[in-house]
This record gives sequence, C-alpha cells and structure tokens, in this order.
Amino acid sequence: MAFLVRVFATALLFASLSSAQATLPPGQTNDPFPEPIPATEGAIRVNVAEFASLPDIEGVAARMMHAVNEPGSRRLFVNDMRGPLYSVSYDGKTVAQYVNINAPNWGVSVQSMGRERGFQTFAFHPQFNQAGTPGYGKFYTYTDTSNMMPAADFLPNSGGMNTHDTVLLEWTAKTPTAATYDGGPPRELFRLRQPFANHNGGHMAFNPNSTPGGADFGLLYVGVADGGSGGDPLNMAQNLGFAFGKVFRLNPLGNNSRNKKYGIPPGNPFVNTAGALPEIYAYGVRNPQRFFWDPKNGNMFLSDIGQDIVEEVSLVTPGANLGWNVWEGSFRFISRQAVTTENRRGDPKVSFPVVEYGQLDPLLQPNSAANGVIVYRGTQIPQIANLVLFTDMPSGEIFYFSADKLPNGGQDFRRILLRYNGTDRTMLQLIQDRNKAQGKTPATRSDLRLAMGPDSQVLLLNKGDGTIRQLVR
Repeated sequence: MAFLVRVFATALLFASLSSAQATLPPGQTNDPFPEPIPATEGAIRVNVAEFASLPDIEGVAARMMHAVNEPGSRRLFVNDMRGPLYSVSYDGKTVAQYVNINAPNWGVSVQSMGRERGFQTFAFHPQFNQAGTPGYGKFYTYTDTSNMMPAADFLPNSGGMNTHDTVLLEWTAKTPTAATYDGGPPRELFRLRQPFANHNGGHMAFNPNSTPGGADFGLLYVGVADGGSGGDPLNMAQNLGFAFGKVFRLNPLGNNSRNKKYGIPPGNPFVNTAGALPEIYAYGVRNPQRFFWDPKNGNMFLSDIGQDIVEEVSLVTPGANLGWNVWEGSFRFISRQAVTTENRRGDPKVSFPVVEYGQLDPLLQPNSAANGVIVYRGTQIPQIANLVLFTDMPSGEIFYFSADKLPNGGQDFRRILLRYNGTDRTMLQLIQDRNKAQGKTPATRSDLRLAMGPDSQVLLLNKGDGTIRQLVR
C-alpha cells in the first residue's frame, strides 16, 4: 500500500511539473534535459560489500554524513549528525565512539532537528599524529547549534528568520592514538548566524595533495551554503561581502582574521578586494555538499545541490564564480519553476559545471540532489580507474565521467550499477533489504554519500540502515 501511495504521489508531482511546463513562456523550461540518462548504455557494474555498522540512537539509524581516513592512527572516523563521532578499524570490525560533541560537558548544543541540520562534517589536521608540530592532536567539527548567545562573526543580509547558528570548532587531543578523545572543550573559530533552517553547512577538508612547506598545506576549506529558504532570497551567494554561498579557505592555526581566531592565507583570491571577505576562495554556490581533489592533477571538484531543476558538479579554481543565483547549472535562473534556455553558458566570467542533470529524469526520485564526489585513481577496482564518481543523494544513483577528459556540461556521464551477491541492486534496495532484516519500516530514500578510505577504498554512507558499504573488485 505504501508503495502505491508513493507511486501515486510521484505521478501527481510529475504531472503538475508537466502541466507547469506546458504553460511556461517560450524560452523557459523546467526540464532542460529532456533526453533521459541512459539506464544501461555505458553502465559499469561494481561489486558492493558491507563493511561496518554504526549503532542506532533510540532506534533510529545513524545519520552518517562523512568519513575520514586518519592514517597516523590507522583508523577511519565517521560522524552521526546528532553528535557522535565514531572510530572504525581498517577491517571494519571494531566501531567505537571517539567523542560525542553533543555531550553536555562540551556546551556545543548540536541542533539536529529536521533533515538538514546537525553535526555537518569534520576534518583532521594533517599534523594530527605528528608530535611537536602546531597541528598535533587537532581536529575540527562544523555543526549547527541551538546556542545563539555568543555574537556571530558572520551575519546574513536582512530579511531572514535567524533560526540557529553554525560553528566551526577546534578540538585538541592530548593523545591522538587514544581510543577516545582525551582533550578539553573545543575552541570556537567562527560562528555563522543562519537566516533559515536549511542549507546550513557543507563540506570541510584539508587538501590531501598538499605537502609540508607547500602553499596549501594546513589550509582548511569550508563550504558555506547560501543560507536557505529557496532561490537565495537574501541575495548573498553573489555578494562578496557575505559569507553565505561561498567556499572559504583559512588557516585554523593562524590569528590574522578579524576575530583573531584563525588565519587568512595571503594567497586567497579576494584578500585585496575592497568590500570582499578575505576568507573567500570561491563563490556562487547554493548548497555545496562535497568537494574532492584529484590526486593526479589537483583538480578540485564540487557537487552543489540545485534549486528545483538542475543538479551540478563543477571544477573549482581560486576566485571562481560558480554562478548561483544568477545561474542554475548552465541555465539562467528564473524561479523555482523555470530556467531559460536562451544564452546557455553565456557568461565568460562564470565557471559552469563539468556535468549536470535535470531533476525530472526518470531514473531519479523527486527532489534529487547532487551529493558525494570522489576521483578514483586506485588500481583495486580497474573498471572505475581514472573516473570521477558522484551521487544523487535521495535516489542512491552513482554516476561517473572521465577524470582526464572532462565534459563541458550536460549529462555527459553514465551509471555505476551495484552488484550484491551476484544480483543487480540499487542502493535504496540494499537499504530496504537491511531494514526488513532489522524489523524496521523500509526507507524511502537512500541519502547516499561517498568517502575515500585507505588505499583508495570507496565507502558508501547512508542515513537509512546504519551500514557502511564499500565498492570491491
């Protein structure tokens, strides 16, 4: 019965969108990619296996957001949006809570209501396990908080609801190899006052290609979404005077920022631009969920969730304008109902997507969202070597394109199909199978995310069944 209700609701949604399409003026569309993504042409099959499981909280599966490999301690770390950060052994057999950033003694007060708020992401300083270095024992968390008493470092434009704050915190472990965190309370680096309840944070990472002495070593990249609601109503993504809709680059161990709690890298592209925040590395993003550096050539890819029409993966360079909210993908943004097909990719100052797709594609669920992105340069799984992998979050689809011959926009990519016990299964089907075995109501979406483990291990995270999976040869 639930399946029939879902099918009926989906049919109504698509029917309403089709009706809206019929009434749009010439040159406008809500379906700029009417040619569907090929279901089997060019598809690559890859085996998938279960790797590890995170515990439920009050019967609800872990809301996994990100996984990080910490090679110095030979552990993976995975977070739950509600506050826990878990360590996972390289063989996946040992899972233990490293720290719960929502524990009362830390005073963080994680705000995890709804689908989008919570403990967003985390990163370990590249010197985390190197005694005697400035980054020894340090890691960083990026989380929404209900504690709005401290003054915010970054305020939104006027007109929002100021629902909560998002804070970047630095933690310092005394013994980085310890089973659990043994340091003191975190140090706050900066605080954002969020105008709306959605589009709160994004990804955060150190460039793994950087080496000691290099210009990028120890610099932390932080994605800041456009502040939420819909359509960037406060017009901040294109305004260099606001933090929202940007990718920051900062030195967490420095002190030349306005609040003296972190450093501004001198090589940041807008350091000498009047009226611009010097933290900005790139701008014009809506909801930047993941970025990843190609280990071969250093290309930085970013997946950005679109409004209601176009999803995209883009190449990010210093000072790049990725277009939002003037552009949604390669198309001029008009509203939540339409983009214009005229003058496609028509601004030479904008960095347009390398690939993009329409939300109405029959492979996808309604409200599709580009999410995880990694570049696979490993040898363990030959069929995906030298490819960029990215995901559609709710549907659980995984797609690929060449990392060496980048597309120039559009749906120039193909599917990766999962094989489990000799049978083709979608990620959502795998989650639903596990839910049934758990005695739970099957999930209706996968919330799929990608992460890279040791030795180019590709990890698949979700919020439906607490199971971490991996792609295998």
